[in-house]
Amino acid sequence: MFKNLLIANRGEIACRIIKTAKKLGIKTTAVYSDADTNSLHVRMADKAIYIGESSATQSYLNSKKLLNAVKISGADALHPGYGFLSENPDFVELLEKNGITFVGPSAQAVKSMGDKIEAKKIAQRAGVNVVPGYLTAIKDVKDAIKIASKIGFPIMLKAAAGGGGKGMRIVRSKEEMQQAFSSTRNEARNNFSDERTFIEKFIENPRHIEIQLIGDKYGNYVCLGERECSIQRHNQKVIEEAPSSFIDEKTRKKMYEQSIALAKKVKYFSAGTIEFIVDKDKRFYFLEMNTRLQVEHPVTELITGYDIVELMLRVAAGEKLPITQKDVKINGWAFESRIYAEDPSSGFIPSTGQIITYKEPEKSESIRIDSGIYEGGEVSMFYDPIIAKLCSYGPTRKEAIEAMKSALGKFVIRGISHNISFLQAIFSHPKFESGDITTNFIAQEYEGGFTGATLSDEETAVMLVASAHIFLSGLKRDAQINGQLRGFSRNFGTRWVVRLDDQNFPITARSIDDGYKVNFGNRRFYITSYWMLGSKLFDCNVNGRDYSLQLESRANGYAITFRGRTVHSSFFSPRAAELIKFVKTRSSDSDVTELAVNISGRVVDIKVNPGDQVTKGQPLVILEAMKMENILTSPRDGIVEKILHKIGDNVSTGEVIMNFQ
Repeated sequence: MFKNLLIANRGEIACRIIKTAKKLGIKTTAVYSDADTNSLHVRMADKAIYIGESSATQSYLNSKKLLNAVKISGADALHPGYGFLSENPDFVELLEKNGITFVGPSAQAVKSMGDKIEAKKIAQRAGVNVVPGYLTAIKDVKDAIKIASKIGFPIMLKAAAGGGGKGMRIVRSKEEMQQAFSSTRNEARNNFSDERTFIEKFIENPRHIEIQLIGDKYGNYVCLGERECSIQRHNQKVIEEAPSSFIDEKTRKKMYEQSIALAKKVKYFSAGTIEFIVDKDKRFYFLEMNTRLQVEHPVTELITGYDIVELMLRVAAGEKLPITQKDVKINGWAFESRIYAEDPSSGFIPSTGQIITYKEPEKSESIRIDSGIYEGGEVSMFYDPIIAKLCSYGPTRKEAIEAMKSALGKFVIRGISHNISFLQAIFSHPKFESGDITTNFIAQEYEGGFTGATLSDEETAVMLVASAHIFLSGLKRDAQINGQLRGFSRNFGTRWVVRLDDQNFPITARSIDDGYKVNFGNRRFYITSYWMLGSKLFDCNVNGRDYSLQLESRANGYAITFRGRTVHSSFFSPRAAELIKFVKTRSSDSDVTELAVNISGRVVDIKVNPGDQVTKGQPLVILEAMKMENILTSPRDGIVEKILHKIGDNVSTGEVIMNFQ
């Protein structure tokens, strides 16, 4: 086994690899850029080497600097994680020439499967089902429109060297092609240094199913079940599960056979993932092969019991696979939620900055957390927006879902925006709970974007009685302070009004041990909690059931978040509730005179000039942030007066980039 492993990556995946290396007694060396000087993976490793500026091209994508770091560290092997140079055949070849073991497949296998056009041709020769398309690089927009019209819209534009959901666009008409083609090529160039783009037919409402494969250098192959990755937004996976509730044993066996046939064709070894799209009749088509560790590998580990990183290290060290296909048993169910630094209520724009509060739910046999962040750490604009991966496990799909719901409710992150509320909404969605999902689930169920989950009667009741407990606990504390609320303790009333957003709920509340008995309408609730004033997490029991809510202090009350919905909660006496109706509120001014940046990033395109007439929703500026292109649109109809930045400028959240007359 290796003595020293250099991890050519960052964040949660670097931390995850370090854990397995330590378990095997392998020393670890981390690498870091300016932005990652104080990152968790740097702290965890035995040694850390600085490799350059924050931009990935100057650090994690710089093969010469990484090779130099290997030589300085004395490492005898390198694990690439995922992303960055993990699927770059030139980098693998550079390591091979310098006698350094790459923990992954051969350079030839990476090259064959990394080129998505070539991979499909090889798959066809191996007898693997392939999606219809045009397997040649597209020259320009005119060429793309001509080919797409021949295949028939909708089509998928894809980067030839792509992966990880980047460099992909669905195009439904000729009119959409110009912007889609430009953005796809730009993302391909920025992420993979290869702007070649091809077209394939877009299959409506499929499922995204992938097979986890592991092979050794002696021709032995094992498939470790499948993963369902259909919950995606803009081709970026959000939630994964293993196994899939849609795949039967007969289909699984066929997918195994085709996956192994492809692996044998390219003499593959190490961990790899064969991705398929599957239609409603369980016909499956090859999408691509990822020649690396997948982000979602933990769900496979949870249902099989095998450490995939350990298997990769053993194979790289020349060992034979310690397992056969007969050894692989699928036990229980697992889910992974990707917790991203983004704002679901504002079009999922990435969020950067310092994490002020970070409290993970308690880890257990049913909860696993892979993260690379800590309280006080930074989320940088230079890299992927993933903060952590929260995984749940249970004997059944339903139990795994319930474990995930509970854990999401206890995950507290402050200082940046995140998508936990959106994840909670999905896990509580009836169609998701029943397994009725496709890759269009998010687009169809949240067509107008995500504004918060719809509260059921049960959830409304929980927020209502929780509000009563929170506010009454505060009033009791105030009454005990000398000189405050004189006489309050003798006249503590039972009739109150809880206001959730703009709706009033008259209640009565009486103290019981550790809580209150709350009545509203014809319903009675008993709520108990050991909540400490000031805590951002409110754990309680309502009528025998446990719940977790998150709190944030607001003017005249709290913002309370529960199962994906946030409401403003306030508390009044009946008389005060009557009087507040007459308080005038100031309406917002809709006459916007400037375009402010809602995300930190780099300006890559400006589509208008001073004096241009624009309409509301028209694309004005394209920003690159966290390796993705983001379009800023006009907030109003009007005329551009002044443009304050130029292409290539770095801009921060809140900066004004354009003025309107």
